[in-house]
Amino acid sequence: MHDLIVLGGGPAGLTATMYAVQKRLEVLLITRDLGGKTNYRLQLPFVERHMVINGDEVVNRFTREIEYLDFVRVMDNAESVNAIDSGYEVATSGGQTYQARTLIVATGAKAQLLNVPGEREFMMRGLCYSAISYAQLFIDRAVVVIGDGDLALRGTAELARIARHVTLVAGLNNTLNTPLGRRLRTMQHVEFLDGFDIKAVKGDTYARSIVITGPGGEREIEADAIFVEKDLIPRSGLVSTWSRSIPAATS
Repeated sequence: MHDLIVLGGGPAGLTATMYAVQKRLEVLLITRDLGGKTNYRLQLPFVERHMVINGDEVVNRFTREIEYLDFVRVMDNAESVNAIDSGYEVATSGGQTYQARTLIVATGAKAQLLNVPGEREFMMRGLCYSAISYAQLFIDRAVVVIGDGDLALRGTAELARIARHVTLVAGLNNTLNTPLGRRLRTMQHVEFLDGFDIKAVKGDTYARSIVITGPGGEREIEADAIFVEKDLIPRSGLVSTWSRSIPAATS
């Protein structure tokens, strides 16, 4: 039985594993890749790679600490987690099971997709899911934000500081009537389109426009980038069935 199993190979999981190794714990990292979301970066026709500070050096250092230790990592997806006597058992897609006294779930969250034509084709090529991460690249440019909650408002606010024009496309059940939402509506270069559905993402090598439908019919909006800012979905399904019954750790 291991001292510790870490689920998830993003920055949090890599950091936890690295420190466990340094503390001489018998640790096992279970992940399908090393780096998590840091392996995916927004590509834009007007941005060179060296212009973006993305934390590669830090993540790569953690990765190098673990990469050569074959016995510390299992490159596979965790399929299920069960509580057992004195610990936990993790089953993977490859049919293996692993046990540990302690479990760290560092699986993060995933973005909600639009599930429309063109989305997967242009994902991370002009179409992205984190405006705050890349807002600084859009000085004097036109961008579109898609969403109807706090994340969309925060992304719009960040972009509105430097972009020439920001269009926020929201659905029918939006929750944008907040102090921040009302403030953004007063800005001349911020346009709110309420009650619209996304029909498609269009482009060439990169996403160049979105097709929306709503009040007044269908229209196409051109933009230098499109940001989908819907609520994040936690990747906690592995432990969702029994996590509430486990007592919280005490200091």
